[in-house]
Amino acid sequence: MIKPYQLPPLLKPGDLVMAIAPSGSLKTTDALEKGIAIWQERGYRVELGKNYQSCYGYLAGRDRNRREDMTTAWQNPECKAIIAIRGGYGGARLLEDWSWSTNKRKWIIGFSDITSLLWSLATVNISSLHAPVLTTLASEPPWAIDRMFDYLETGKIKPLQGKPGKGGETTGILLPANLTVGIHLLNTPLQPSFKGAIIALEDVTEYPYRIDRMLTQWRMMGVFKEIKGIALGRFSRCEPYPGTKSWTIAEVLRDRLEDLNIPLVYDLPFGHDGVNAALPVGQVVTLNGNTGILSWE
Repeated sequence: MIKPYQLPPLLKPGDLVMAIAPSGSLKTTDALEKGIAIWQERGYRVELGKNYQSCYGYLAGRDRNRREDMTTAWQNPECKAIIAIRGGYGGARLLEDWSWSTNKRKWIIGFSDITSLLWSLATVNISSLHAPVLTTLASEPPWAIDRMFDYLETGKIKPLQGKPGKGGETTGILLPANLTVGIHLLNTPLQPSFKGAIIALEDVTEYPYRIDRMLTQWRMMGVFKEIKGIALGRFSRCEPYPGTKSWTIAEVLRDRLEDLNIPLVYDLPFGHDGVNAALPVGQVVTLNGNTGILSWE
């Protein structure tokens, strides 16, 4: 029997959620305010980390300040969820010599660079949510926003429809990730176990040959020998460099993944630059390569 990760307590209106910037610095306040408004309209109290407006190079402040905000949110007994304000880069820098207090379980919500936090939490068998960051939430269609809150409040979530890739059906633990971020976590203390996992991957602004290079490294490290299936989201702005001879991103994904002989689904609605449907980290899912459906137990 496959055992899911521990689920944090479900949310309810009136709960306190804290918004922090563990990675890149805030670009504009407009998208942030719209994201906060959505949470508030649902009845939640939203508190911003004290360093959320900081900027240190491409980071949202020095490591110690960003880590301080994360520590404060994680240790606050009133706080029931931690929402990343945006992605960018820098989350993994906070996790050197970091340990989670496992007597506490609360939601961490985000995607892209926030993969580092989601995977780190997965190493101690605590579930989280791969979902829009606060500054992208308002750009989501209503059904995706409702779907995210339904899951956070009820623990139930509807299936997602993609395109069939490789035949077969399999069940395993879902581990979503940004491909580029994930590859830099392999064989580090932040990498969760892949044994019996179904990996969900997306990426943005990477040339096809770079995606090829990353998937080839995953292959050479033997990662795909451990996992049971691959669920692919959107690989946006991953067109070839203009004027060069190249495979398309779709051709690279087929070439590097279809010979693995495990269930494979394309074009699920998650990732950058479009619908980013929530994906529970560490929960049991079924992936059907014949129908293109990703469903939850």
